Amino acid sequence: MFLRLGFTAFGGPAAHIGLMRDEVVKRRQWLSDQHFLDLLGAVNLIPGPNSTEMAIHVGYIRAGWPGLIVGGACFILPAMLIVIGFAWAYVQFNTLPQLNWLLYGIKPVVMGIIAQALWALGKKAVTSPLTAIVGLAVLILYFARFNEIALLFGGGLIVMLWRNLGRLRAKGIRSVPLLLAGLGLPAVATGVPFSLSMLFLSFLKIGAVLYGTGYVLLAFMQAEFVDRLGWLTSQQLLDAIAVGQVTPGPLFTSATFVGYMLGGLPGAVLATLGIFLPSFVFVAISNPLIPRVRNSPWASSLLDGVNVTSLGLMAGVTLQLGRASLIDPFTIALAVLTIVILFRFKINTTWLIAGGAVAGLLVSALR
Repeated sequence: MFLRLGFTAFGGPAAHIGLMRDEVVKRRQWLSDQHFLDLLGAVNLIPGPNSTEMAIHVGYIRAGWPGLIVGGACFILPAMLIVIGFAWAYVQFNTLPQLNWLLYGIKPVVMGIIAQALWALGKKAVTSPLTAIVGLAVLILYFARFNEIALLFGGGLIVMLWRNLGRLRAKGIRSVPLLLAGLGLPAVATGVPFSLSMLFLSFLKIGAVLYGTGYVLLAFMQAEFVDRLGWLTSQQLLDAIAVGQVTPGPLFTSATFVGYMLGGLPGAVLATLGIFLPSFVFVAISNPLIPRVRNSPWASSLLDGVNVTSLGLMAGVTLQLGRASLIDPFTIALAVLTIVILFRFKINTTWLIAGGAVAGLLVSALR
């Protein structure tokens, strides 16, 4: 079942989870709706790609440890293989004018998709003046080159501690700012020679701390591979996100694309393993704890803070990448049209990306 979904599940995490519910609740009746919702709440409390973690949870419930591995691997593997095919073509033929024009049309569409996702997520993440202030502060500090992981945990801790201030005062803790001192350390941009071990560890780190939608992956890969290590350009990063968006399965397979660009097939395998491995570990640890964790005021407020922080990071990278992809009136118009279509119609984003590719080729034919 998950192998088939891995080949056919287009449309992002929400669509993936809808397809899984149809399979495991309605058709096969493996889980009740309430149990499925409990799992959905649990995957929002741990880092990693939500739809992939749902597949891992369901596999674990049905068949224990073997099911945990098979469920997740079968959902990831098809997307990984398809992305490797795209990456091979990209590396081989990126100098061809046709591919450049294809990406010329796809990139602004992807920017429109990300902008619409940012708006939709913002309405859910910004639930109070506190979360609005934290999100805006993170956006400002991101452009001041503060470390994105420090910002992620700092924002989560601020919201968690502020909302539970009464409990802290009851225990004699008076100063929240002192608890947060030293969290916001500026990120240092240092060029590092490429190595497969560093590639694996970088994606392992990202997979272990990344909350929120797969689009937040943009912020972490920008900070790690463009700003800090200097292995990619912003253009290459946007190409990787575009390929992850147009293929079925988790958007996190953009890591596969990056790994192949940097280190060939071994790089693709190690990047994929690095970014998805933490999800298997977190699901194995959290599955027995779901009944207690989902009702914890500390865990829920921490998640609210992490979500709005992720949103601030995502907004920062969207503004950065927009400068690289919206380069003339046509690309700006294409991005705006994408946003309008997404707000007015419920349409699979794959069709929009296909339309962007066609538009890019048409422009190339007319010039």
